Amino acid sequence: MAYRDRPDGLLAIATQHHNKLSDITKKIKSKKNPLILVAEAIEKPGNLGTILRSSDAVGLDALIVCDRCTDIHNPNVVRASVGTLFTVPVIEATTEETLTWLREHGFLILAATPQAKEEFTKVNMAQPLAIAVGTEQLGLSKVWMENADIQVRIPMNGIADSLNVAMATTLLLYEALRQRSKEPF
Repeated sequence: MAYRDRPDGLLAIATQHHNKLSDITKKIKSKKNPLILVAEAIEKPGNLGTILRSSDAVGLDALIVCDRCTDIHNPNVVRASVGTLFTVPVIEATTEETLTWLREHGFLILAATPQAKEEFTKVNMAQPLAIAVGTEQLGLSKVWMENADIQVRIPMNGIADSLNVAMATTLLLYEALRQRSKEPF
């Protein structure tokens, strides 16, 4: 009945809530510069949980999980999110559904990839924006890369060619927050 071998003695059973893209449409339309994160095929529950934690920290309007590899209700997602799974609107949708919805609502799609020429701090993120991040091993799919309005990279000065997806997402989200903030960090 419990995920761990020595639970704290508390156990609950609850109905899972599943949001749809239509559930956030009204919220998005009421905002001047909505910020959405698209996480495509994130494989590791801990990374998805950490992404949720960072999403909550910046006040993200919604997280769209496309073509999921990890159940958003996985105990490791919930634990790594430190409960923010319940504060950030999370939608599960296909890539096609998401791209259509983003275009219908006027979002600029920003794709993060180590191969991009433009640094992430040099682009305008103070507009309706959907930041797309991909799998830990392969990055974003060809579909997302081809549909992105802009591609950005995070500078890497060491021998590693990329960051962990949760860490890269956090940097991108905080840059969007910094650009949208009236007060300098």
